[in-house]
Amino acid sequence: MIFARKLWHVLVAIKDGLALLFLLLFFIALYAVLSSRPTASQVREGALLLKLDGSIVEEPEAVDPWAVLTSGSLPAKQYRTRDVVRALDAAAKDEDVKAVVLDLSRFTGGGLVTMMDVGAALDRVKAAKKPVLVHAFGYADDGVMLAAHATEAWVDPLGGAFIMGPGGHNLYYAGLFERFKVTPHVYRVGTYKDFVEPYLRKDMSPEARAARTAVVGSVFDQWQADVKKARPKANLDLAIKDPAAWYRASGGDGAEAAKAAGLIDRIGDKVAFGNRVAELVGKDTYDPRPGTFAHSGLKAYLAAQPVETPGKAIGVITIAGDIVDGKAGPGTAGGDRIAELLDSSETKDIAALVVRVDSPGGTVTGSERIRQAIERHKARGIPVVVSMGNVAASGGYWVSTTGSRIFAEPATVTGSIGIFAVLPSFEKALAQYGVTADGVRSTPLSGQPDVLGGFTPELDGMLQANIERGYQRFVGLVAKARGKTPEQIDGIAQGRVWDGGTARQIGLVDEFGGLDDALAFAAKQAKLGEGDWHPLYLGAKEKVAGSLLEALLMGGEKDDDDAAPPQGDLFAMIAQRQQSLVAQVMTDAQRLLSAPGAQVYCLECPAQPVALNRSPIKLGWLAKVLAP
Repeated sequence: MIFARKLWHVLVAIKDGLALLFLLLFFIALYAVLSSRPTASQVREGALLLKLDGSIVEEPEAVDPWAVLTSGSLPAKQYRTRDVVRALDAAAKDEDVKAVVLDLSRFTGGGLVTMMDVGAALDRVKAAKKPVLVHAFGYADDGVMLAAHATEAWVDPLGGAFIMGPGGHNLYYAGLFERFKVTPHVYRVGTYKDFVEPYLRKDMSPEARAARTAVVGSVFDQWQADVKKARPKANLDLAIKDPAAWYRASGGDGAEAAKAAGLIDRIGDKVAFGNRVAELVGKDTYDPRPGTFAHSGLKAYLAAQPVETPGKAIGVITIAGDIVDGKAGPGTAGGDRIAELLDSSETKDIAALVVRVDSPGGTVTGSERIRQAIERHKARGIPVVVSMGNVAASGGYWVSTTGSRIFAEPATVTGSIGIFAVLPSFEKALAQYGVTADGVRSTPLSGQPDVLGGFTPELDGMLQANIERGYQRFVGLVAKARGKTPEQIDGIAQGRVWDGGTARQIGLVDEFGGLDDALAFAAKQAKLGEGDWHPLYLGAKEKVAGSLLEALLMGGEKDDDDAAPPQGDLFAMIAQRQQSLVAQVMTDAQRLLSAPGAQVYCLECPAQPVALNRSPIKLGWLAKVLAP
C-alpha cells in the first residue's frame, strides 16, 4: 500500500507538471502569435513586395492544421484575388510606396480572368508613375502574363520561360475497364456533355473535340491579346510556333531565349535584382544581407489599409471550387455551408446580393441547395446580380440562373448545361474468377443497385429517366431566367461549354464586366448612390481559433520565408507539372467510385491551379512538440 501511494503521488505530480507546462506554453504561444500579427506599424517606406508563393484564387481554401501536423508539409499558399488587387490599388495612391515588386519564384498561377484582373491593377500602378518589377527563376503562362505588365521583368541566369497555352490531354479508361471487366453505367443528357467520355471511350468524341477546340482557341486568343497589349515587343510567335528552334537559336540558354522573345527585359539572380530595386526604393536598414531592399509585405500592407464601410451593405456570396453537398469550404462550395451563410442574420439588412461564381459545378443537390437559398433573397424583393469569374459552368451556371443580370468576362468559361451520373458494377470481373450471382426477386428492383451482380434493365431505365428529367429542369431554369423557350436553350445547351464572348452573343450572359461592375449595377438597382453602400463579403471573417491554431502549428507566415525551394529550372518545372496527372487519375477514380449522385460538372473547364511544391517545410515549435 505504501508503494502504491507513493506511485500515485508521483503520477499526480507528473500530471500537474505537464498541465502547468502546457498551460505556460499555450500563453507564451498566444502572446507570440498575437504580437506577430500584421499591423500598420510594420509598413515601411519603400516597395510593396508581393511574394506570391502559390496561386491567386477567388477564395483560398482553409488550411487543416492537423493535416499539416501529420503530413509534415504545408499546402501551397493561396492568395485572394481581391486582396492582391486592393493592395495594388492602394499602392498606386500611396506616397510611401515607391515601387511594386513581384517575386514569382514559387508562383503556381491562377485563372485567366484572375490574371487579367491583377494585370489591370499593375497597369494602374504604372499609370501612377510607379515602377513594377518582377523576378522569377522560370516563367510559365501565368507568370509570363504578369511579367508582361511589369516595367522591368527579370529572370535568373539559369532559368527561362515557356508558353504551353490552354488545353492538353485527358485520360480515357474504356480500355482499362475492358481489361478488368468493369462495367461503367453512364446516364447522361447532352451531345457535348463529355465529362463521362473518359469512362466510355478510348479517345475524344468529334463533338467534344469541336466544342473544346472552340473554347481553347478563344481563351488562348484572349491570353495572347492581353500579353501583346501589355508588352508590344513580345514576340509570341517565336515562342509558340517552334519552341525547340527558339531555344536552339539561343544555344539552349532559356534566359537568353526569353529575352530574345521579349518576354523579359533583364537577366540576373535575386541579389542583382534586389540591388536594382534598392536603387529605386532604398536599402533595407533592418537586413544587411546582399540584395535586400526596403519593403512592406502583403499582409502587413493590407492591415494598414482599413476597408471603409459607408452606407448600406451589398452582400457578396462566393461560390468557388467544386460544388458539393454538406458544409465543405471555403475553397469548395459546400451547399449547406453557403445556404447557411445566405440565411444567416448577417444578410437580414443587405440592400442587394451579388453572387460571385468561380466554379466548374458539382452535385445537382448541392447546386440546388444554393440556388434555393439565393431565391429566398429574391423573394424579399432585393436585386440579385451574378458575377462570373474564371469559370461558371454546369452547376456554376445552375446557381447563376438566379441573377436578374449576369456579368462575365470574354475569357470566362461558362455554359455546359447538361447532367450526368456514373455508377460502376463488377459482375463481369467476378464472373472471370467463377463468381456469379443468382436469386429471387419480388420486383425488378429487388436487391438493386447490385454493383457485384449487375444492374437490371428496369433500374437502368429509371436512372436514365431521372437524369433526363434533371436535364429538363436545368433547361427550364435557364429558359425562365433568360427569357427564352426551353427549345431555344436546348439548342445551345447539350452540355456544351462556351467562352464568355460567345455566351453573351447567344444570351447566356448579359454584360461584360468584373465584380466591381456587378456591385455597381446591384447598387443602382437598389437605388443607392455612390458612397451610400459597401460590399459585405459573406463568410469572409477570419476565425480566430483556427488562425491561432494554424499559427501555432505552422509558425506563422512571413513574407521573407525561404523554407520552400524555388520553382527550379525548365526540367524541374515540367516534372512538377506532371504531378497534376497523378492527381487527375486519383480524382477520376474517386468520382467513379464515390457515386455522389447526379452531377452538373464541367470536364472541359480550365483546371484550378495545383500545388506544385509540397516539400517538407519547417513547422512551428508547437508542431515539433506534438508531432512525435
